[in-house]
Amino acid sequence: MLGIEGAALGFGLLLLLLFFGLHIATALFAVAALGSWWFFGDAMFRPFGVMMWGTLNNFLLVAIPLFVFMGEVLVRGGVTERMYLALSLWLNRLPGGLLHTNIAASTVFASISGSSVATAATIGTVAFPTFRQRGYSEAWVSGTVASGATLGILIPPSINLIIYGAIANTSIGALFAAGVLPGLMLATLFMGVIVLWCSFDASIAGRPEKMAPWPERRARLKDLLPPLAIFFLVMGSIYAGLATPTEAAAVGVVAALALVGATGRLSLSMLRESLLSTVSTTAMTLLILVAAFYLNFVIGVLGVPAQVSAFVSGFDVSPLTMVLLLVLLYLLLGCFLDALAMMIATIPIVWPIVQHLGYDSVWFGIFLVLMCEMALITPPVGMNLYVVQSVRGRGSIGTVILGVLPFLGCILLVVALISAFPGVVGWLPGLSAK
Repeated sequence: MLGIEGAALGFGLLLLLLFFGLHIATALFAVAALGSWWFFGDAMFRPFGVMMWGTLNNFLLVAIPLFVFMGEVLVRGGVTERMYLALSLWLNRLPGGLLHTNIAASTVFASISGSSVATAATIGTVAFPTFRQRGYSEAWVSGTVASGATLGILIPPSINLIIYGAIANTSIGALFAAGVLPGLMLATLFMGVIVLWCSFDASIAGRPEKMAPWPERRARLKDLLPPLAIFFLVMGSIYAGLATPTEAAAVGVVAALALVGATGRLSLSMLRESLLSTVSTTAMTLLILVAAFYLNFVIGVLGVPAQVSAFVSGFDVSPLTMVLLLVLLYLLLGCFLDALAMMIATIPIVWPIVQHLGYDSVWFGIFLVLMCEMALITPPVGMNLYVVQSVRGRGSIGTVILGVLPFLGCILLVVALISAFPGVVGWLPGLSAK
């Protein structure tokens, strides 16, 4: 049995390896291997092959490459560009003009992508040329793209929620349903911040936009139909009980190929690029997942979850106070760790605490993904900051960091709301279960 001091030492070693840039999967496996060798010799290495096969031989995980491939096909098929233009025609008269389009486009694209980084790169590529021509503040443009893109891991289908569900043995359908309402709340708060700030400083939105004629706006609505149709097809088939998440992902891929084929953008070269990107993303994700399962196995054998639960039980604090401490922990970790690394590394340690507080696994999944969203835009290692700066292609990353600051408070507000009112997370899953 490993004591709480030993668990803290192992966790500190993991953070140290990640801080010095070791690949996430390598760091997870190294800590697990060192712990198993130190306490059990080579006996604990023997189950690794069987465990790796058992982890990967999971029908649920097939959803990851399918959702990634679906997003790749839609991006390369031009669906995103047409969607962005359609939204801009409807939102450009709001205070803040096209800044709202970044948030709305990220929200819609999140429903077909599942990846925050992909959302940031895609929306940023479309957005920056347009904004430069119209005199918008680059800090605010960068901030709306980077912050809006975080919705990619919250609004279903989310790859991070699939990974969490696989590790925590939680229903993916319930997690997907639970992510919808907080995701829409967050998008609304992002747009509210833009309106509020523009009421004090209208210069951030550049020159006033002219409202497009009604016939043009109405005609462009058809460009919103493909991503929305795929979202409702995928999520509707899950909630109606017609398909598992993996089967629904396959349906989404077929629909995406059909839509892109109908526009004449489907080609062998496009499919090849989409497949190569899918293989690269999936291989990296599943390698991390295998290492995480092995670390969780070693931690379980050493009795760490029970020790953590007993340790936390000794503190006489309210559940909300403990959640506040977890928020502070994740804020600190998010400054130094990649979002996926932070999520996977902390689940086996933090989950016993959350269980002790009386929260269920679906709530914790949404809470954890919201904290991962903050990590994506928290300097100095927030991935979205660097993706947006790379797409932006000029100036300092400090401009991007300055742009995301107003939106960090929105994420914290949603975390506070779901902590005080857990029913916000459980409402849609409860409806779908009836």
